Amino acid sequence: MSRRGPLLVLAAATVWGTTGTAQALGPEGITPETVALIRMLGGSLLLIHSVRAGTTSPIRLLPRVPLLLAIAAMATSQPLFFGGVARTGVAIGTIVTIGSGPLFAGLLAWLVRRESISGPWLAATGLSIVGAVLLVSGGESAGIDGTGLMFALGAGLMWAVYLVWAKAVFETADPVFAAAVIFAGAAVVLAPTAVLADASWIATGRGLGVALWLVPTTAVSYLFFSRGLQETPVAVAATMTLAEPLTAAVLGLMILGEPARVTTLAGIGLILFGLLVLARKE
Repeated sequence: MSRRGPLLVLAAATVWGTTGTAQALGPEGITPETVALIRMLGGSLLLIHSVRAGTTSPIRLLPRVPLLLAIAAMATSQPLFFGGVARTGVAIGTIVTIGSGPLFAGLLAWLVRRESISGPWLAATGLSIVGAVLLVSGGESAGIDGTGLMFALGAGLMWAVYLVWAKAVFETADPVFAAAVIFAGAAVVLAPTAVLADASWIATGRGLGVALWLVPTTAVSYLFFSRGLQETPVAVAATMTLAEPLTAAVLGLMILGEPARVTTLAGIGLILFGLLVLARKE
């Protein structure tokens, strides 16, 4: 395995780490559902625009079952993630989602794709799980919301489902084109939220600023990630995305003023150490 794939995944994950903070800095009335819809719709349009001429293929040639499962997982994971972040904080919500994702992804990749589980991956994932436990060990006294925690774990599971089935799609077509199709499909699934949820916040100055940040960063990060995942095993890619909660934690602590408890800092340290273990071995 070349280092190019994991490095692209790391770059994508670092950009993802800014999204929860962007939502937190948005105007009153901002909702997880509308944020997810904006990311999917705007991201798909920019990804389609970035696809190189001659690399597209008819959508009907993409593997139907993996494509539909990837779309469903992406559409589900977005509102779960942003809902979890809104309820339990950017740092913890993001870290629980991405901290649980590698475990789910490794197990699914082994069950569905028969990918082997390596010693370094087990060590790195084990460290990340311990780190996530430390992050949430304070319970409600540490600002933990039970519903938000369940949302974050659900987002981690759906993220793992996306990784497994998106990888199968990316193996049959240009990954950026395939990612654009998945995003467009997820936007269609999420479209009813535009009717059910109040999206008037987008018309405000701060709301427009959030949207203008989310759309291009979504497109750029998934352009990197789609090409990186094509060259990286699912379990390794999932663990490398722990760069996202590290970014989110730093932003949550420094910009949003979220609590910097000893357990929080220890959890962040363990996740970082796990990431370094995997990077060194892979």
